[in-house]
Amino acid sequence: VCFFCDRFKDTRANDIWLVDFYAPWCGYCKKLEPVWYDVGAELKSSGSPVRVGKMDATAYSGMASEFGVRGYPTIKLLKGDLAYSYKGPRTKDDIVEFANRVAGPAVRALPSKQMFEHMLKRHDVLFVYVGAESPLKEKYNDAASELIVYTYFFSASEEALPESVSLSELPTVVVFKDGSHFTYDEYEDGSLSLWVNKERFQGYLQIDGFTLYELGETGSVFHLLKTLMQRVAKEYREQFNRDFQFGHMDGNDYINGLIMGEVTVPSVIILNTSNEQYFMPSELIESTDQLVQFISSVLNGSAQAYGGDGFIQRIKRVAFDARSTIMSVFRSSPLLGCFLFGLPLGVISLMCYGICTAESDDGLDEKREGLTDEEEEEDDEEEEQQRQAAELEGPEEEDDAGEKDPEEKKTD
Repeated sequence: VCFFCDRFKDTRANDIWLVDFYAPWCGYCKKLEPVWYDVGAELKSSGSPVRVGKMDATAYSGMASEFGVRGYPTIKLLKGDLAYSYKGPRTKDDIVEFANRVAGPAVRALPSKQMFEHMLKRHDVLFVYVGAESPLKEKYNDAASELIVYTYFFSASEEALPESVSLSELPTVVVFKDGSHFTYDEYEDGSLSLWVNKERFQGYLQIDGFTLYELGETGSVFHLLKTLMQRVAKEYREQFNRDFQFGHMDGNDYINGLIMGEVTVPSVIILNTSNEQYFMPSELIESTDQLVQFISSVLNGSAQAYGGDGFIQRIKRVAFDARSTIMSVFRSSPLLGCFLFGLPLGVISLMCYGICTAESDDGLDEKREGLTDEEEEEDDEEEEQQRQAAELEGPEEEDDAGEKDPEEKKTD
């Protein structure tokens, strides 16, 4: 793995760099270090043109700001004047696959049926432009340059496609997934980039926190359930595909945090990732018709919406997250929890005590400052008389203590 230096800006225009922008104090950055070393070794051994490096973004803050670094770690592939951000899982295979995909051409050619079949087996989702030069191909190239960070893009002639694929008109853009293929319709689907961004997911997939983040960028509404979902996703594709993404999630921990409550398993939830609203059926869903009816009610606006991203809801979420964090700390390590939260409380208590004490002393000083000159002289005279009286009483007490009782003297 190569490390950046001040000469990087002068040499990067001629090279392709995969860069990890990190901070020395960042725990996630330290966790990425062994993975990053493996990424560099893998790309070097495979003969990839991608050079791998890492930069301390706190030491080179100006350069980090130039590339739009806002958090740590941030992984970017720098190719000429372009900078592509990596947003996938931080594993060796995923990062290497991203580097090889983005480092190559935005659109790759499939010259034969054998090559097409090979790529179809390797990728769950395959975008292919079919036809000659056209304005649609220019739009396709633009979409590929923008979305190459997520998926591959290919071009092929009609002869390179399997015989089972029949296209009604050319040129066209086709996506192969879920054992079938679907064509882009400019009049019904609108923007090609938006269509590609939505179709790059399989019709039914397993969802995790990272997939939720990616789905949020598509504006889709999706479902979490493992039963009935696959059937509805396939049989009702034409009715729901434009607005919904289907999938399932193992466990309920993530969703519990999302809705700030407890979700029974299994359950159906429809989440609108654009405004964090969610929908839940009023009764248990046990059939396809019930599921279709529930989805349709969300689509036509008759279903009750919960949550959202309003101000009050955000305050509730902050309080819920804070409570969850504190409870998880105490459950995992009670002693650590007492130290983390008891120490600040002790410091605050000492500060309050110090403030109260300071106020008492200030009150005496203010009281003294409020006296006139005559009152201060009288006050000083009283203090002097009290002092003299104390001095006179002191020796007498000593003399009295020094004199002994006649009986004591006789005893001596």
